[in-house]
Amino acid sequence: MTTPVRYIRVKSTVNLFSPANRPTGNIAIIGAVTPPTTGTVIPENEPTLFSDPDDAEKRAPGDLGRSVALAMRQEPGPGLVFGVRLATSPDIADTLSKIATLPVQLVVIANTPLEAGTGGATPTAGIVALANHVKGPFGDGLERMGVAMLGKGDTDASIITGALNTDRMVYVAHKSDEDVAAAVAGTIGGYDPHVSLLLKKVGVSSDAFTAQELFTINGAEGDSTPPGGQNVNWLVNPALIPGEGVYLGEGYTGASGTTDKKYIDIVRTLDDITYRLKASLIASIGELRISRTGLRALAGEMEAVLEPLRRSEVIDDYLVVVPVLALFDKPQPTPEDQELIAKARRERFAEAMVRITYAGAIHRLTINLTFE
Repeated sequence: MTTPVRYIRVKSTVNLFSPANRPTGNIAIIGAVTPPTTGTVIPENEPTLFSDPDDAEKRAPGDLGRSVALAMRQEPGPGLVFGVRLATSPDIADTLSKIATLPVQLVVIANTPLEAGTGGATPTAGIVALANHVKGPFGDGLERMGVAMLGKGDTDASIITGALNTDRMVYVAHKSDEDVAAAVAGTIGGYDPHVSLLLKKVGVSSDAFTAQELFTINGAEGDSTPPGGQNVNWLVNPALIPGEGVYLGEGYTGASGTTDKKYIDIVRTLDDITYRLKASLIASIGELRISRTGLRALAGEMEAVLEPLRRSEVIDDYLVVVPVLALFDKPQPTPEDQELIAKARRERFAEAMVRITYAGAIHRLTINLTFE
């Protein structure tokens, strides 16, 4: 019997890289608990994951349990909902610091309306602490937004000033006795990041605002002008939608600056795409080289993340530019070009630029009817 000669032996193994996934609809709700005379309640300042609304009301009775249950009962519902019990002597800023590394994208303070202080005092301190918290900084993938409600029937949007004026916050005007902030957070968490929150159903009971009150909340709008917006959303039951229901009247963030992101879906989509790019490219760090082949592979990896988003119409278009790669592709690079290439290789630093065109949903239609 002869034995074959094996000059080359190859043993194949599978070591596929799978980028990390970031959830988009997880919620943390912070609130007070009213301990019953019997039974076990959740500990203070420790995030507790709930999977059942009834269990939340049983183990976190009071404001926290009711708010967690309300968020979970929205349709479509959020991803995960964490409840965090405030200490007996509550320190909201300290409790918020305890969830800095929690994988959530929306944060709410249970049953806490944003109200102006009397005699020139500052607005609700807890909501100010929430606004400061969500502005970060956070580690990769932990970016988040806060959701807060105005007092029942309040229509004054001028309260959104200072630290409260940020595109990381969402404010809602209402006429409800329920925790509207928790309900809206549950609604937001139930939709993909790129979906506009305009006219999305919110599972609460709320009386209607008058036309004048809506004008006060939203500001002026003309037949040929875009939505006004004063950083505050509102709850509405449009007559044009069949049946009864409460809907979110807009999808604004709490920002008013011209360079800020005005709509909730823009903030959430940007967070999502940023994380996708980082998660995909982390495997390239320390592997790809600053060469024509390596930089083309880098651009290809970014395109592999963005192209599916373009095809599914999450984004409208994109452009990936690697400046050093353009220098490599020159048929006759100048001495200055060669120095830039050499510098990139010495410093082991490659810059890339990604331009994304995002086509937002229609929020207003103007129709001119002419009868002749």
